[in-house]
Amino acid sequence: MAKAAKNTAGPTNAREAATRELDTAPARVLIIDNDEPHALTMADGLERVGFHCTTAGGGAEGLKRIEREEFDVIITDLVMNDVGGLEVLARAKDDQPDAEVILVTGHGTVPSAVEAMQQGAFNYLLKPLDMGQLRVVTEKAAVSARLRRTNEELHRRLDEKFGFEGVVGTSAKMNAVVGLLKRVAPTNATVLIQGATGTGKELVAQAIHHNSPRKNKPFVALNCAALSDTILESELFGHIAGAFTDARHDRIGKFEYANGGTLFLDEVGDMPMPTQIKLLRVLESGEITRVGSNDPIKVNVRLISATNRNLEQAIAAGTFRSDLYHRLKVVTVLLPSLAERREDIPLLIDHFMKQFAKQHEKTIKSMSTAARRKLMTYDWPGNVRELRNAVERMVVVDTDGVLDVDDLPSELVGPDELAGGPAATDGVHTLAAGDVGLASLVGRPMEELERLFITETLQAAGGNREEAAKMLGIGERTLYRKIKEYQL
Repeated sequence: MAKAAKNTAGPTNAREAATRELDTAPARVLIIDNDEPHALTMADGLERVGFHCTTAGGGAEGLKRIEREEFDVIITDLVMNDVGGLEVLARAKDDQPDAEVILVTGHGTVPSAVEAMQQGAFNYLLKPLDMGQLRVVTEKAAVSARLRRTNEELHRRLDEKFGFEGVVGTSAKMNAVVGLLKRVAPTNATVLIQGATGTGKELVAQAIHHNSPRKNKPFVALNCAALSDTILESELFGHIAGAFTDARHDRIGKFEYANGGTLFLDEVGDMPMPTQIKLLRVLESGEITRVGSNDPIKVNVRLISATNRNLEQAIAAGTFRSDLYHRLKVVTVLLPSLAERREDIPLLIDHFMKQFAKQHEKTIKSMSTAARRKLMTYDWPGNVRELRNAVERMVVVDTDGVLDVDDLPSELVGPDELAGGPAATDGVHTLAAGDVGLASLVGRPMEELERLFITETLQAAGGNREEAAKMLGIGERTLYRKIKEYQL
């Protein structure tokens, strides 16, 4: 396939990467024309320079191809017996918006060309075609389609890592959190994030920063609980040479380093009282003073802080300043525990499976129903971080591509399962005569038992119907029908 012309303005790294991708994989071209010999001639001419071509003998067949397959470029005749080229163009823009469409016609008029371009056609060619011109136009269209697809993939990856989509969850509680983040992010307001350990406080802080006007400036994080008083002040405000023992050189602090961006203070509730006083002064004046210096330095930093402590109780106990608390909590984001949003667990499982399969270069096809049931019903005292670690552990130790009970961490399985008992090898738990409460079920109608099991499974799945259907071993439609039948 011919090389794309160089951009004399100096292409970005993304464009260079996209062009390299073009050189390694043939562009996929769909050619739609009632005139089969003409379609085959175009396909032959394009395949000679490296394109991968598919032909369709009319508009209707072309639309079927567009529904089933993905293309970089679609070349369609304008006038056909069944479905016209403009209809093909409209359908392509709906079904494959990344693809470029080139219209070809032997009945060219200025109005038809203008209409085609207004509806999003990449170019408009007249018959009889010049093969050289067709190749050049198709090449440009392929480059355009691939670059658009590459740019969208880059944006998608950024959203997954830093955007609100990275705050995984569709539960009512998480939807409320994301809604608040979207309103807060564009502002400069200080934010206090509260939640138990492992709920994802730093991820939320990153999402706020990367969706704010400061996103191109530094995001700097500091854990206040991990440092002594002197070291914490030096880390925050910097120091000058000789300020204390071993301070041999001047050093800028996190406030200066984050200038123009965002400073995230984790575990702010553990900050020593003397440092709290200095932090309050910075928030009021917008100036920091390095340790050992008397010269104030102006800084422009957005402050986001987080804690798993109850700061109101800390204020009552005299370990946290009330005035600092109110400066930090202009906006408060309360993150729910994983037990409070159990319906998000299936999404998180799938998210972490993909993430760690890629990271550890493992082929993971699925997770067994029994393993999912264990993850769904566990209490997760360590919240999302604990679930994340559990799924990573399963991916790392798995040997057959299916994550099962035998891949689970020991705290999630019983002794029989660890020893390879029935539950460790069978995806479904079988009721036995000794099971608690089984005798009370004997003799009851099947409909009553079915209703009971569906109700209990929906509760175990946190209300997630897709996950409940997997756990029950039935289709989603069957489950929906049963829910309606039993008025659950």
